[in-house]
Amino acid sequence: MSLRLKALSVHLLTATGAVLSMLALLAAVEGQWAMMFLWLVVALFVDGIDGPLARRYDVKTNFPTYDGVLMDLIVDYLTYVFIPAYALFKSGILPGWTGWIAIIVIVYGSVVYFADTRMKTKDNSFAGFPGCWNMVVLVLFALKPPFLITLALVVALAIAMFLNLKFIHPVRTERWRALSLPMALGWTFFAGWAAWVDFDPQSWAHWGLVITSLYLLLAGIVQELFPKRSAG
Repeated sequence: MSLRLKALSVHLLTATGAVLSMLALLAAVEGQWAMMFLWLVVALFVDGIDGPLARRYDVKTNFPTYDGVLMDLIVDYLTYVFIPAYALFKSGILPGWTGWIAIIVIVYGSVVYFADTRMKTKDNSFAGFPGCWNMVVLVLFALKPPFLITLALVVALAIAMFLNLKFIHPVRTERWRALSLPMALGWTFFAGWAAWVDFDPQSWAHWGLVITSLYLLLAGIVQELFPKRSAG
C-alpha cells in the first residue's frame, strides 16, 4: 500500500469516530448508559491510535486534502463533551438546576477551550484541563458521589480548562510516558469493564478507575511542581 493510501486510511479511521458518537447518542437517548459508554470507550481507543498513525504516515504531506486536525476536533467535541454532558443531565445524577449549570459550563467552556490556539504546551501536554468529560462522567457514573460533590468537581474542572495548569497527554508527553501510557491503557480497560458490568458497585473496575484517573489528572501538575532537571 502506498503512503498516500495509508495516509487516507488514517483519515478514514478518524472519521469512524463520528459513527461511534452517533451509536453512543442513540444509546443515550434510550437511557442505555452502559452501552453509551462502551461506544465512547471504543471511540477513545480510536482517538488514541489515530494520532500516532497520522504522524507515522505524515498525513499532512501524503494526503493533505482532508484536515485531520479539524476532523479530530469535531469528533472529539462530540465524544468528549457533547454526549457525556447530555448523559450527565438526562441521567439525573445532577438534578434540577445543578444539571443545567453542569451542561452549560461543560459545553460552553469546552467549545472555547477547543478553539484555543494555546491548548498545547512545549512538551505536547495540555495547558489547562483538556475537556475529557467522557472520562470524568464515566467515573461519576461508576462512583456516584453526592450530587453537590459532583457539581463542585464539574465546575472546578471547567474553570481548570482556563488555568495555567499542565495536564499530560499520555501518548505525546515524553516525561513519564513509560508509566503514563500503561495508565491510560489501564483506564480504558477499567472503563470498558465498568460499563460492561453496568457499573456494578461491587466491581473491582471502580478501584482501577480511581487509581488511573487520579494519575492522569494529577501527573502534569506534579511534573510542574517538580520540574525535570536539565542535563549537566
